[in-house]
Amino acid sequence: MIFETERLQVRKLILEDLYSFHKMQSNPNVMRYADGEVNTLAAHSIELSTLISNYSLPENDFWIYAIERKEDRFFVGTLALVKDGDDDEIGLRFLEEYWSLGYGTEVCHRLLEYCKQIGIQKIVASAVDLNSASSKILTRLGFMQVRKFINQEMQLLETKYELYL
Repeated sequence: MIFETERLQVRKLILEDLYSFHKMQSNPNVMRYADGEVNTLAAHSIELSTLISNYSLPENDFWIYAIERKEDRFFVGTLALVKDGDDDEIGLRFLEEYWSLGYGTEVCHRLLEYCKQIGIQKIVASAVDLNSASSKILTRLGFMQVRKFINQEMQLLETKYELYL
């Protein structure tokens, strides 16, 4: 386990996450503000295996973790902590049935504490402006808007946020 909150725990992905991971990644509503792409179970199996193998790379700077409920250990989403140039960037994605339950705020609040513990001094995040839920979470946690731009993949207006820890 990487860290836990009152209701959730964050851990490394495992192969047993495949069907829930695929359900999330193949939902057009979930992917709408990510890259917009949905793939097959076979493609997601390869993606999941690659993400898992990254854990053992000595210079890995692309960490994607599973978020699961403590009560039943059910996979509800993923948390990303990745390098984007010089920046440490965070991202969240949840299965659609777990939206609007406060999980995003809960996990982000604890993630900020975790980042402080491992020596990260500044966190960045980007959210498509139409994704008001993500923007509200970032603003609520004290992130400041630093720039607006058009996301080249999706051709949507996006805002980059940052927070000094």
